[in-house]
Amino acid sequence: MQHPADLKYTKEHEWAKVEGGTATVGITWHAQDALGDVVYVEVPKVGQTYKQMDEMGVVESVKTVSNLYCPVSGEVLEVNTELNKHPELVNDDPHGRGWIARIKISDPAELNKLLSAEDYEKSLH
Repeated sequence: MQHPADLKYTKEHEWAKVEGGTATVGITWHAQDALGDVVYVEVPKVGQTYKQMDEMGVVESVKTVSNLYCPVSGEVLEVNTELNKHPELVNDDPHGRGWIARIKISDPAELNKLLSAEDYEKSLH
């Protein structure tokens, strides 16, 4: 299983890549593997604001529907519109081209509540 060390993680299986004051967000390799073939991703709306761990979308697979939680409080700056036509990107490249949203971080201290890759992997066992 691959969980890049440069990302932060939630126990609910989202990841955040922090660059400056922005977090790119998606679901983890573990989450996409458990879901199976992703057929639809409901992305949040640009301009919408969320508190840490608010529901901000849905990932639907052939097996189930799973809520998507916002790892940090902030405003949605951008969403991955490629997922409208190609939701399978979440399976093919969950930590890269399968990203879901970019969030302007409003409270950087919340990053301390997220898990390192090592701690996330421990939480899976």
